[in-house]
Amino acid sequence: QVQLVESGGGLVQAGDSLRLSCAASGRTFSSYGMGWFRQAPGKEREFVAHISRSGATTNYADSVKGRFTISRDNAKNTMYLQMNGLNPEDTAVYYCAAGRFYSSYSSGYDYWGQGTQVTVSS
Repeated sequence: QVQLVESGGGLVQAGDSLRLSCAASGRTFSSYGMGWFRQAPGKEREFVAHISRSGATTNYADSVKGRFTISRDNAKNTMYLQMNGLNPEDTAVYYCAAGRFYSSYSSGYDYWGQGTQVTVSS
């Protein structure tokens, strides 16, 4: 069982940066690959990024590649999403998720956080 809590969202202007955090409970954090997803109003939840259990492998959606960086600190049971060059299209609720294997589909994850709102004004 893994419980996930996101933080770090907020209201920023276009071009600004934010860093999201996902804190995990339990002693099995390093056993899970971790992902970030986002959901904008009226849209389906979409994949943003994934990081492997060790942190050695990362994957990104094309829409965020080169702007967002996913990372994790297994000693702190925490995952991060550094978001640079934000634009209004990045406005969404951002969710972290834990799963055994890499997937760009939300069905591939077993545990989810409650989400944190990111709003980017133009």
